Amino acid sequence: YPSNSRSSAAADSRGYFGEQGGERVSRWSRFAVLQAAQPAWTPASHTPTPTGHAWDFNWDKRDPSALINGKKKESATEDPSSEQNNSKPKATRNILLIRHSQYNLSGNSDKEKILTPLGREQAELTGQRLAALGLKYDVLIHSSMTRATETANIISKYLPGVELVRCDLLREGAPIEPVPPVTHWKPDAVYHEDGARIEAAFRRYIHRADPKQKEDSYEIIVCHANVIRYFVCRALQFPPEGWLRMGLNNGSITWLTIRPSGRVALRTLGDAGFMPADKLTRT
Repeated sequence: YPSNSRSSAAADSRGYFGEQGGERVSRWSRFAVLQAAQPAWTPASHTPTPTGHAWDFNWDKRDPSALINGKKKESATEDPSSEQNNSKPKATRNILLIRHSQYNLSGNSDKEKILTPLGREQAELTGQRLAALGLKYDVLIHSSMTRATETANIISKYLPGVELVRCDLLREGAPIEPVPPVTHWKPDAVYHEDGARIEAAFRRYIHRADPKQKEDSYEIIVCHANVIRYFVCRALQFPPEGWLRMGLNNGSITWLTIRPSGRVALRTLGDAGFMPADKLTRT
Protein backbone atom coordinates (compact mmCIF):
# COMPACT_ATOMS: atom_id res chain seq x y z
CA TYR A 1 0.00 0.00 0.00
CA PRO A 2 1.22 3.55 -0.76
CA SER A 3 2.36 5.51 2.28
CA ASN A 4 -0.45 8.09 1.90
CA SER A 5 -3.04 5.28 1.93
CA ARG A 6 -1.55 3.92 5.10
CA SER A 7 -1.65 7.35 6.74
CA SER A 8 -5.26 7.76 5.74
CA ALA A 9 -6.15 4.33 7.07
CA ALA A 10 -4.41 5.10 10.35
CA ALA A 11 -6.31 8.37 10.67
CA ASP A 12 -9.64 6.63 9.97
CA SER A 13 -8.85 4.02 12.56
CA ARG A 14 -8.68 6.46 15.44
CA GLY A 15 -12.43 6.15 15.89
CA TYR A 16 -12.24 2.36 15.78
CA PHE A 17 -10.00 2.42 18.80
CA GLY A 18 -12.36 4.55 20.83
CA GLU A 19 -12.29 8.06 19.33
CA GLN A 20 -15.02 9.93 17.50
CA GLY A 21 -16.06 8.51 14.15
CA GLY A 22 -15.39 4.89 14.97
CA GLU A 23 -18.66 3.69 13.53
CA ARG A 24 -17.72 5.01 10.10
CA VAL A 25 -14.53 2.92 9.80
CA SER A 26 -14.84 0.36 7.04
CA ARG A 27 -13.51 -3.16 7.09
CA TRP A 28 -11.05 -2.19 4.39
CA SER A 29 -9.54 0.60 6.47
CA ARG A 30 -9.18 -1.72 9.47
CA PHE A 31 -7.31 -4.19 7.31
CA ALA A 32 -5.11 -1.40 5.98
CA VAL A 33 -4.25 -0.35 9.53
CA LEU A 34 -3.06 -3.85 10.34
CA GLN A 35 -1.02 -3.90 7.14
CA ALA A 36 0.47 -0.52 7.97
CA ALA A 37 1.40 -1.69 11.45
CA GLN A 38 3.56 -4.52 10.12
CA PRO A 39 7.32 -3.92 10.44
CA ALA A 40 8.99 -3.21 7.14
CA TRP A 41 11.25 -6.26 7.54
CA THR A 42 8.35 -8.70 7.97
CA PRO A 43 7.07 -10.15 4.68
CA ALA A 44 3.28 -10.25 4.49
CA SER A 45 3.37 -13.95 3.55
CA HIS A 46 5.77 -14.93 6.34
CA THR A 47 4.78 -18.25 7.92
CA PRO A 48 7.06 -19.98 10.44
CA THR A 49 7.73 -23.56 9.45
CA PRO A 50 9.15 -26.43 11.54
CA THR A 51 12.78 -27.27 11.05
CA GLY A 52 14.77 -30.38 11.86
CA HIS A 53 13.45 -33.87 12.49
CA ALA A 54 10.21 -35.03 14.05
CA TRP A 55 10.19 -35.92 17.75
CA ASP A 56 11.61 -39.39 18.40
CA PHE A 57 9.37 -40.95 21.04
CA ASN A 58 11.78 -43.85 21.48
CA TRP A 59 14.76 -41.60 22.21
CA ASP A 60 15.52 -43.47 25.46
CA LYS A 61 14.79 -46.92 23.97
CA ARG A 62 11.98 -47.37 26.50
CA ASP A 63 8.92 -46.76 24.36
CA PRO A 64 6.39 -49.50 25.25
CA SER A 65 5.51 -50.30 21.64
CA ALA A 66 9.17 -50.75 20.74
CA LEU A 67 9.73 -53.00 23.73
CA ILE A 68 6.80 -55.23 22.82
CA ASN A 69 7.63 -55.40 19.11
CA GLY A 70 11.14 -56.51 19.92
CA LYS A 71 10.11 -59.16 22.45
CA LYS A 72 9.38 -62.78 21.56
CA LYS A 73 5.90 -63.98 22.50
CA GLU A 74 5.76 -66.52 25.30
CA SER A 75 2.65 -68.23 23.87
CA ALA A 76 0.26 -68.03 20.94
CA THR A 77 -2.54 -66.85 23.25
CA GLU A 78 -0.61 -63.94 24.69
CA ASP A 79 -2.39 -60.61 24.20
CA PRO A 80 0.09 -57.98 22.85
CA SER A 81 -2.15 -55.05 23.82
CA SER A 82 -2.38 -56.26 27.43
CA GLU A 83 1.37 -56.67 27.64
CA GLN A 84 1.91 -53.21 26.18
CA ASN A 85 -0.34 -51.68 28.83
CA ASN A 86 1.68 -53.41 31.54
CA SER A 87 4.87 -52.03 30.01
CA LYS A 88 3.66 -48.44 29.90
CA PRO A 89 5.25 -46.05 32.40
CA LYS A 90 2.70 -44.34 34.62
CA ALA A 91 4.84 -41.89 36.57
CA THR A 92 6.64 -38.68 35.64
CA ARG A 93 10.31 -38.18 36.43
CA ASN A 94 11.58 -34.75 37.44
CA ILE A 95 15.33 -34.20 37.21
CA LEU A 96 16.72 -31.10 38.94
CA LEU A 97 20.21 -30.39 37.64
CA ILE A 98 22.27 -28.16 39.92
CA ARG A 99 25.48 -26.52 38.83
CA HIS A 100 28.16 -26.52 41.53
CA SER A 101 28.92 -23.28 43.38
CA GLN A 102 31.85 -20.92 42.81
CA TYR A 103 35.22 -22.56 43.47
CA ASN A 104 38.92 -21.75 43.70
CA LEU A 105 40.07 -21.40 40.09
CA SER A 106 43.74 -21.13 41.06
CA GLY A 107 43.91 -24.67 42.40
CA ASN A 108 46.18 -27.08 40.54
CA SER A 109 44.52 -30.36 41.44
CA ASP A 110 40.88 -31.23 41.91
CA LYS A 111 41.37 -31.40 45.69
CA GLU A 112 42.59 -27.81 45.70
CA LYS A 113 39.61 -26.55 43.70
CA ILE A 114 37.40 -26.15 46.75
CA LEU A 115 34.45 -23.82 47.13
CA THR A 116 35.14 -20.18 47.88
CA PRO A 117 33.37 -18.51 50.84
CA LEU A 118 30.91 -17.07 48.31
CA GLY A 119 30.50 -20.49 46.76
CA ARG A 120 29.52 -21.92 50.12
CA GLU A 121 26.94 -19.15 50.51
CA GLN A 122 25.56 -19.99 47.08
CA ALA A 123 25.20 -23.66 48.01
CA GLU A 124 23.35 -22.67 51.18
CA LEU A 125 20.95 -20.55 49.12
CA THR A 126 20.40 -23.39 46.64
CA GLY A 127 19.70 -25.82 49.47
CA GLN A 128 17.21 -23.41 50.99
CA ARG A 129 15.50 -22.97 47.63
CA LEU A 130 15.18 -26.72 47.06
CA ALA A 131 13.76 -27.18 50.54
CA ALA A 132 11.29 -24.32 50.03
CA LEU A 133 9.89 -26.02 46.92
CA GLY A 134 8.42 -28.62 49.27
CA LEU A 135 9.04 -31.57 46.96
CA LYS A 136 9.60 -35.15 48.04
CA TYR A 137 13.10 -35.79 46.76
CA ASP A 138 14.10 -39.39 46.12
CA VAL A 139 17.87 -39.07 45.79
CA LEU A 140 20.68 -36.52 45.55
CA ILE A 141 23.32 -37.66 43.06
CA HIS A 142 26.55 -35.72 42.62
CA SER A 143 29.71 -35.66 40.58
CA SER A 144 32.77 -37.02 42.36
CA MET A 145 34.73 -33.82 41.72
CA THR A 146 35.48 -31.77 44.85
CA ARG A 147 33.46 -28.66 43.97
CA ALA A 148 30.35 -30.72 43.18
CA THR A 149 30.77 -32.92 46.24
CA GLU A 150 31.06 -29.91 48.55
CA THR A 151 28.04 -28.27 46.95
CA ALA A 152 25.98 -31.45 47.37
CA ASN A 153 27.02 -31.85 51.01
CA ILE A 154 25.88 -28.32 51.85
CA ILE A 155 22.59 -28.77 49.99
CA SER A 156 21.93 -32.06 51.75
CA LYS A 157 21.77 -30.26 55.12
CA TYR A 158 18.46 -28.80 54.01
CA LEU A 159 17.11 -32.12 52.73
CA PRO A 160 17.31 -34.52 55.67
CA GLY A 161 16.75 -38.16 54.82
CA VAL A 162 17.58 -37.80 51.12
CA GLU A 163 20.22 -40.33 50.06
CA LEU A 164 23.53 -39.00 48.74
CA VAL A 165 25.04 -40.91 45.79
CA ARG A 166 28.44 -40.21 44.24
CA CYS A 167 29.02 -40.79 40.50
CA ASP A 168 32.20 -40.56 38.42
CA LEU A 169 30.27 -40.38 35.14
CA LEU A 170 29.09 -36.87 36.04
CA ARG A 171 32.57 -35.35 36.23
CA GLU A 172 33.20 -32.24 34.11
CA GLY A 173 34.49 -32.66 30.59
CA ALA A 174 34.10 -31.73 26.94
CA PRO A 175 31.02 -33.63 25.67
CA ILE A 176 31.28 -32.84 21.97
CA GLU A 177 33.07 -30.31 19.79
CA PRO A 178 30.88 -27.19 19.94
CA VAL A 179 29.45 -25.37 16.94
CA PRO A 180 30.37 -22.61 16.33
CA PRO A 181 33.92 -23.65 17.23
CA VAL A 182 35.87 -22.08 20.08
CA THR A 183 39.35 -20.60 19.93
CA HIS A 184 40.71 -22.83 22.69
CA TRP A 185 40.64 -25.98 20.57
CA LYS A 186 40.77 -29.38 22.24
CA PRO A 187 42.24 -32.50 20.61
CA ASP A 188 39.72 -34.96 19.19
CA ALA A 189 40.85 -37.52 21.76
CA VAL A 190 39.46 -35.33 24.57
CA TYR A 191 36.00 -35.15 23.02
CA HIS A 192 36.18 -38.84 22.19
CA GLU A 193 36.86 -39.85 25.80
CA ASP A 194 34.82 -37.25 27.71
CA GLY A 195 31.95 -37.42 25.24
CA ALA A 196 31.47 -41.16 25.67
CA ARG A 197 31.45 -40.84 29.47
CA ILE A 198 29.00 -37.91 29.55
CA GLU A 199 26.73 -39.66 27.05
CA ALA A 200 26.80 -42.72 29.33
CA ALA A 201 25.74 -40.47 32.23
CA PHE A 202 22.89 -39.11 30.12
CA ARG A 203 21.64 -42.59 29.30
CA ARG A 204 21.85 -43.66 32.93
CA TYR A 205 19.96 -40.71 34.44
CA ILE A 206 17.82 -39.10 31.72
CA HIS A 207 15.00 -41.40 30.65
CA ARG A 208 11.30 -42.01 31.31
CA ALA A 209 10.16 -43.84 34.44
CA ASP A 210 10.25 -47.60 34.82
CA PRO A 211 6.78 -49.20 34.46
CA LYS A 212 7.05 -50.40 38.07
CA GLN A 213 7.34 -46.81 39.35
CA LYS A 214 3.96 -45.80 40.75
CA GLU A 215 4.50 -42.21 41.90
CA ASP A 216 6.15 -39.17 40.32
CA SER A 217 9.78 -38.79 41.36
CA TYR A 218 12.07 -35.84 42.04
CA GLU A 219 15.79 -36.45 41.69
CA ILE A 220 18.59 -33.94 42.22
CA ILE A 221 21.85 -34.14 40.29
CA VAL A 222 24.69 -31.81 41.31
CA CYS A 223 27.28 -31.62 38.56
CA HIS A 224 28.84 -29.22 36.04
CA ALA A 225 27.89 -26.67 33.39
CA ASN A 226 29.08 -28.68 30.39
CA VAL A 227 27.30 -31.82 31.57
CA ILE A 228 24.04 -29.98 32.25
CA ARG A 229 24.05 -28.12 28.94
CA TYR A 230 24.72 -31.34 27.04
CA PHE A 231 21.92 -33.12 28.94
CA VAL A 232 19.48 -30.34 28.03
CA CYS A 233 20.34 -30.48 24.33
CA ARG A 234 20.05 -34.27 24.24
CA ALA A 235 16.83 -34.40 26.27
CA LEU A 236 15.10 -31.81 24.08
CA GLN A 237 16.49 -33.43 20.92
CA PHE A 238 18.32 -30.25 19.97
CA PRO A 239 21.65 -30.54 18.12
CA PRO A 240 24.05 -31.50 20.94
CA GLU A 241 26.88 -29.49 19.40
CA GLY A 242 25.00 -26.34 20.46
CA TRP A 243 25.65 -26.95 24.18
CA LEU A 244 28.14 -24.08 24.51
CA ARG A 245 25.58 -21.48 23.40
CA MET A 246 23.99 -21.54 26.86
CA GLY A 247 25.32 -20.09 30.12
CA LEU A 248 24.60 -21.24 33.68
CA ASN A 249 25.17 -19.44 36.96
CA ASN A 250 26.82 -21.19 39.88
CA GLY A 251 24.29 -22.93 42.10
CA SER A 252 21.53 -22.55 39.51
CA ILE A 253 18.69 -25.01 38.99
CA THR A 254 17.78 -26.58 35.66
CA TRP A 255 14.60 -28.67 35.78
CA LEU A 256 13.73 -31.37 33.25
CA THR A 257 10.40 -33.21 33.32
CA ILE A 258 10.06 -36.55 31.52
CA ARG A 259 6.50 -37.73 30.94
CA PRO A 260 5.46 -41.40 30.68
CA SER A 261 4.88 -40.84 26.94
CA GLY A 262 8.52 -39.87 26.48
CA ARG A 263 7.79 -36.19 26.04
CA VAL A 264 10.32 -33.92 27.72
CA ALA A 265 9.79 -30.41 29.05
CA LEU A 266 12.37 -27.90 30.27
CA ARG A 267 10.74 -26.29 33.31
CA THR A 268 13.66 -23.99 34.11
CA LEU A 269 17.12 -23.39 32.68
CA GLY A 270 19.80 -22.04 35.01
CA ASP A 271 17.33 -20.54 37.49
CA ALA A 272 19.20 -18.45 40.05
CA GLY A 273 16.52 -15.86 40.76
CA PHE A 274 16.42 -16.95 44.39
CA MET A 275 19.93 -15.50 44.91
CA PRO A 276 20.66 -11.82 45.61
CA ALA A 277 22.25 -10.06 42.66
CA ASP A 278 25.57 -9.67 44.47
CA LYS A 279 25.81 -13.45 44.94
CA LEU A 280 25.55 -14.33 41.25
CA THR A 281 28.63 -15.72 39.51
CA ARG A 282 29.36 -17.84 36.46
CA THR A 283 32.80 -19.41 36.92
